Amino acid sequence: MDMVMKFGATSSVVIFTKSSCCISHSIETLIRSFGANPIVYELDTHPNGMQMEKALMELGCKPSVPAIFIGNEFVGGANEIMSLNVRGKLKQLLIKANAIWV
Repeated sequence: MDMVMKFGATSSVVIFTKSSCCISHSIETLIRSFGANPIVYELDTHPNGMQMEKALMELGCKPSVPAIFIGNEFVGGANEIMSLNVRGKLKQLLIKANAIWV
């Protein structure tokens, strides 16, 4: 789990995905639409991908991807990001994390 938390703190927005996951792609596109430039780790191509996936599941990610960190904090998966967006809170969270400037 330490490795996931360490990677999650490498940028203002970090997304753990799998290359075949269309929901992960949609979440990445949504976050980029605000002007953020997330670091993306594809677990199915990363050398430590299986270990990271297990750690994400221990954090409560079910399914394991997408898993999103914003401002060095674990936010959650697609449901949490979509909920924040619908409530108009995703943009403010990205601003607070210095991922975007308005």
